[in-house]
Amino acid sequence: MVARLCEHTKSIEVQVRPRVGSKAKCSICHRPGATYDHPGVRRFEFVPFWGFMVFLLYRMRRVYCHQCGVKVEAVPWGCGKHQLTTACVLFLANWARKLSWKETALSFRTSWDKVCQAVEVVLAWGLERRTLGPIQAIGVDEVAYGNGHKCLTLVYQIDAHCTRLLWVGKERTVATFEQFFEMIGADRSGKIEFVCPDMWKPYLRVIRARCSNALNILDRFHIVAKMNVALDEVRAGEARRLLQDGFEPVLKKTRWCVLKRKENLTGNQRIRLRDIVKYNLQTVRAYLLKEQFAHFWNYDSPTWAGKFLDQWIALVMRSRIEPMKTVAKTLRNHREPILNYFRAKKQFSSGVVEGLNNKVKVTMRKSYGFRTFRITEIAPYHVLGKLPEPQLTHRFY
Repeated sequence: MVARLCEHTKSIEVQVRPRVGSKAKCSICHRPGATYDHPGVRRFEFVPFWGFMVFLLYRMRRVYCHQCGVKVEAVPWGCGKHQLTTACVLFLANWARKLSWKETALSFRTSWDKVCQAVEVVLAWGLERRTLGPIQAIGVDEVAYGNGHKCLTLVYQIDAHCTRLLWVGKERTVATFEQFFEMIGADRSGKIEFVCPDMWKPYLRVIRARCSNALNILDRFHIVAKMNVALDEVRAGEARRLLQDGFEPVLKKTRWCVLKRKENLTGNQRIRLRDIVKYNLQTVRAYLLKEQFAHFWNYDSPTWAGKFLDQWIALVMRSRIEPMKTVAKTLRNHREPILNYFRAKKQFSSGVVEGLNNKVKVTMRKSYGFRTFRITEIAPYHVLGKLPEPQLTHRFY
């Protein structure tokens, strides 16, 4: 082995020679065979060292294999026709989880294409050897990507012992969601016990058909989000009416006073909220209804939670506050999935799904998006898939 330093290119070239008397191995069956010829010298990119790029130079041999014919030999530091060594592939793929792919390429003096190639190699190796095992609970949601109204359908495993991304679909359609259940098979689908989807009805129909034994859970995350949207709509509409009628703008800059939890309010917001509730406004009544509904999550029994929910819906329907009545109708239509949150002992929540969605968005945002669906698909898999990786004798990251 001979090393040569190239100061002009800031690289180290290491010439590798085979052991004297050693036989090359077939790259297909890995059996030793006689050397057929030497096609030429190949350069393999290795892990960079102190700012210097490192290349392994090796004169490849072609092997005459009795079973496979004439094949290029297998080398322990590389795989197939890739110009990256296995160590470099894992090194770049690991850093691609922490940095954007462009930043990874610039930091280690390589190209974006090679970083992408490294991620694809690691992802393909992991997906081929991934074990799904029994799945107890899944979460389903969508994430927007690209410039237009494009969505990814994401399915997560949210078991207590395992939280990971299971599948990425190209669109938000029933056919796309069906592909996930075809991928895991009917037997594994039938054993799913809990599902945390959003409130999109086509998703719910597919879940009922494919996971007939599963509890469909709609938890507090989506409900509170819808209630906050309704409350803000009431506040904004009433603030405009007060301004048009010439009254004092008491609701100006009060959005977060009514939307935030009491324990999260600042000192000034507490004072402002205390002044607002003295007025007989629709915003105040809607705020009090929202605060009253917060007691719903303190129940443990689905029976008592159901009674509270029915009483609250009846109260809202008599309030003559249209946005809140819309929320009440939604809760009435999804009564059983909401109560399933208590039947599941509050163990599963869409909050976990939303947290994973945020990580997917951060992955796409730090790279300013991806041009193709293929890259958009493998980036979340690489970060959240928890896929197995090849093991090396030495770690470089």
